[in-house]
Amino acid sequence: MRTILSGVCALALTASLSMGTAVAGTKIGAIFDLTGGLNIYGIQQNNALQLAVEEINANGGVLGEPIEVISYDAQSELSKYTQFANTAILRDKITALFAGLTSSSREAIRPIVRKANIPYFYSSLYEGGACDKVTFVTGSSASQQMSKLIEWGVSTYGPKIYIMAPDYNFGTISAHWVHEYATRNGGEVVGEDFLPLTVSDYAPTLQKIQAAKPDFVVALPVGANQTGFLEQFAAAGLKDRIGIVSTNYGSGNQQVVVSPQAGKGIIASAGYFMEVANDQNAEFVKKWQAKYGTDTPIVSGAVDVWNAVHLWALAVNKANSSETEAVINALESGLTFDAPNGKVSLDSKSHHLNQNIYIAEGNEDHGFDILVTFTDVPAVFEADKCNLVKDPGLAEHFTPES
Repeated sequence: MRTILSGVCALALTASLSMGTAVAGTKIGAIFDLTGGLNIYGIQQNNALQLAVEEINANGGVLGEPIEVISYDAQSELSKYTQFANTAILRDKITALFAGLTSSSREAIRPIVRKANIPYFYSSLYEGGACDKVTFVTGSSASQQMSKLIEWGVSTYGPKIYIMAPDYNFGTISAHWVHEYATRNGGEVVGEDFLPLTVSDYAPTLQKIQAAKPDFVVALPVGANQTGFLEQFAAAGLKDRIGIVSTNYGSGNQQVVVSPQAGKGIIASAGYFMEVANDQNAEFVKKWQAKYGTDTPIVSGAVDVWNAVHLWALAVNKANSSETEAVINALESGLTFDAPNGKVSLDSKSHHLNQNIYIAEGNEDHGFDILVTFTDVPAVFEADKCNLVKDPGLAEHFTPES
């Protein structure tokens, strides 16, 4: 396996790749945010890919040959995704691409891979709705996470909900789903606030929350500044009478950064927590810690990438080919994989995973206690909107309004 990383400098990356000599094996591309503000996610995504490839290669690779990885650092810049996706496809001749964290990065990549006709794996929790013949989503969608979280929240805390979310697609579309699932479960949204990522003073929002008197808050903070919301919420004494739930708390190890006072009792919904108890996760954690150490908990996005690489390798070996049409047919045949987060299966219509969804509570040790496990949860909205077997030409990002 040949791995090319652009650690600090894109110039160094370009120089490294200019060798241009292919080696035996099947080449895949990886574009993650190894530097910049999103590297708390990107480093673990890339680590998971490297670890998965090492495991697959140790067991014979694909088609009897080792997988070769061509890796790029997007540096937390959207323009780098389009630049490196084109380079990986046109120059490096990759046969599959694993890339992206934000929805904007996914939407920048999708037209490129669609034109090139190569499988693309997006491995991050997201607001849902991506539908494309060559795109496969291994993270959990809002129709999986939010549906279970709001159902649980209304049942546990009461019907009145306040939304605090970032003012871009993830926040606004997720908020729409809060409204949807609140209505379905007898709940009511009594207030909402959409804030720029740069906000660090949440006093006005806290005042609105106090005035609205919700039973619980759906908090979807993103970025280092926004984790301050959790500290200020606790400092204001609101945790004593108002629940707080989230679909992305812990996705970047926020539970390690916040104080025990702020983190204890926060409810998170995700497709994976490091505390999941099964044999596959125990083995995965053991391998991860042997290679990367024990200082940082494993985030859900890392497992999403691990699952993506293994599903692609299974499809290539099943198809006995790395050609796109054969691989997609194999992926759509109903592949399953015993993953760290439990058994996952690929839905042929939507190209999303049916997977477990966990409800967990933050504890005083900067970790989580799993409260409820919902098994084999489908991406209902995506399967309803998107039938790529029947309509392979469909390429759209559906929103709840559509």
